[in-house]
Amino acid sequence: MRSILMLGCVLSLSACTFVHMAPSATKVKVLASAPSCEKRGEAEVSVRHKVGFYERSEAQVRDELETLARNEAPGVGADSISPLGQPMDGSQRWALWRCAR
Repeated sequence: MRSILMLGCVLSLSACTFVHMAPSATKVKVLASAPSCEKRGEAEVSVRHKVGFYERSEAQVRDELETLARNEAPGVGADSISPLGQPMDGSQRWALWRCAR
């Protein structure tokens, strides 16, 4: 019974941090750099990287941070994003770009 309760708690907490991509963000590109693009702004995004004593997967945290940054881009007329640094404690800054295509 105790393990079922613990499993239920972990599953319910992990569901709280799942990030969905907005329909308008599906076309936003992720770039390493954007030399020929117009900078439209910056965004700092964050997710839970720890749930109690449980350390979340680094890959999952990175994916969710990227998705959140992509969700921010259409709001400022950007069609591309690039990271401004590495994720730290579940947060990351991103540059938002409008690139000529």
